[in-house]
Amino acid sequence: MKALKKIAAVGAAIGALVMPLVTKAATLPASLGLGYATSSGLGSKDIRDTIASIINVALSLLGIIVVVIIIYGGFLWMTAGGNEEQLTKAKQWIFGGIIGLVIILSAYAIASFVVSNLITATAGP
Repeated sequence: MKALKKIAAVGAAIGALVMPLVTKAATLPASLGLGYATSSGLGSKDIRDTIASIINVALSLLGIIVVVIIIYGGFLWMTAGGNEEQLTKAKQWIFGGIIGLVIILSAYAIASFVVSNLITATAGP
């Protein structure tokens, strides 16, 4: 329960920090500096492809974190030495890692489906 309160507090703090940026973005002028982006050497790749690349990188980083969690759970299991409490803790870490992996793979499948259909639907003839 304490962890849930901490997560809620961190979320509220981040929300409080981001909210002024959101309201500032709503009042930006219409030009948004699009001409500057092309003259400054930024990529001219389609925004949908850029978003898909960002999603892929984020999910890859989350996958690495899940692997580390599963390895940590395996380390706890191997060093338990018959201690049932530590063995239960290790099983929880491994199970949590597997659940995280399933969630990440599901998110990747959904994001891939949405982005590919978005590109197909909005591509010109």
